[in-house]
Amino acid sequence: MRALQSRWCSKLTTTYSVFVAVNERGEASPAIRVGHDREQYRQFLEQLAAGSEIALEASGHYYWMVDDMEAAGHHPRLAHPLEAKKRMGKTSKKTDKVDANGLGILLRNGTLPEVWIPPAELRDQRESLRLRMFLVQQRTRLKNRIQGTLARYNVQIAGVSDLFGVEGRLRLGKRLGELPEHTRQSVEVELATLDFLEVQLGDIEKRLEALMKVTPEADLLKTLPYVGRILSMVMTLEIGKVERFPSAAHLASYAGLVPRVHSSGGHTRLGQICGDVNQYLKWAFIEAGNLVVLHQKHLAGQHVVRLYQRIKRKKNHQKAVVAVARHLAEAAYWILKKQEVYRDPQPQPKIPVKARAAHSMGGARVSAEPALVPAGQSAATAASLAAIGAEIQPGAGGKRCA
Repeated sequence: MRALQSRWCSKLTTTYSVFVAVNERGEASPAIRVGHDREQYRQFLEQLAAGSEIALEASGHYYWMVDDMEAAGHHPRLAHPLEAKKRMGKTSKKTDKVDANGLGILLRNGTLPEVWIPPAELRDQRESLRLRMFLVQQRTRLKNRIQGTLARYNVQIAGVSDLFGVEGRLRLGKRLGELPEHTRQSVEVELATLDFLEVQLGDIEKRLEALMKVTPEADLLKTLPYVGRILSMVMTLEIGKVERFPSAAHLASYAGLVPRVHSSGGHTRLGQICGDVNQYLKWAFIEAGNLVVLHQKHLAGQHVVRLYQRIKRKKNHQKAVVAVARHLAEAAYWILKKQEVYRDPQPQPKIPVKARAAHSMGGARVSAEPALVPAGQSAATAASLAAIGAEIQPGAGGKRCA
């Protein structure tokens, strides 16, 4: 069979894909509908010319398609759906063929808004960590539900710091008889489910421990303030290759820690942080920021605490936590980029206004990189290096959301 053209685009649905080829003149071939039966899908890919470029929209089920395309020797190009629609513009018709043709035009023109495709191994490793996060959420919901049930019937378990610890569970078991029959049975089922979740979480964490032994980047990220083994693993697996980010600000934007900018007529206003981001990575940095705030007494005088207190005075607690999270995200970029451990940035001495103006006219610039220490290097040696630690202002520079 004759090899088909080498530039294709695919419009995905849950049960089939619509393929359209676009030539150099922008002319589209007749649409080809391919079912999502794996054998049928692979046979179609084998008919394409070797090394064909195939554009497809990012969706919740693109993993297997990308794997089959790469196995067939093709080059999948994953497109950001919302951005692709903006660039295709408004049309009078909305069909699968029209959408596929629009993707093909963007691919041909070199304007396809591409999304990074994580390697198959990284996609697989992420699943264990994301499953753990899901199960922890379910565990929290169960605990809240049990405590709500006890509150409705005024069953108070006094004298224990953790209701679900060993002593708390013993006392709770003795008080379950005070609940009505069906309510008591419901709580017993919830407690049994909670025990099952604990077993599953223990097994997942053992697998993650084994994974961490071959992930040195996670050890470097653990040098960030109050970033432990779980948060460091989330950051490592969700960031992937740090080289794909042009700058630290781009990583912060990817994590949803950069505010929207509304600027017109000389007036600039910062809006809410972006929503179309990596939610797992955003959670990790925000969680680390909250831990810093929670333990700020133990970090007195450190940069993250000064940053939180300064922004909180000017804005509020929520924006201050996001500012800390953004600092941690940008610090994570440099840690992974330079393979160096985190070192607390030192406050810069205040420069008089006149001296600052002269310094600015001279063209000198102060780096916004967080201070780092190469692995195995002493603080004394690092102190002799050029000072590179400057406070990172929230909302300053970097990629912006439209």
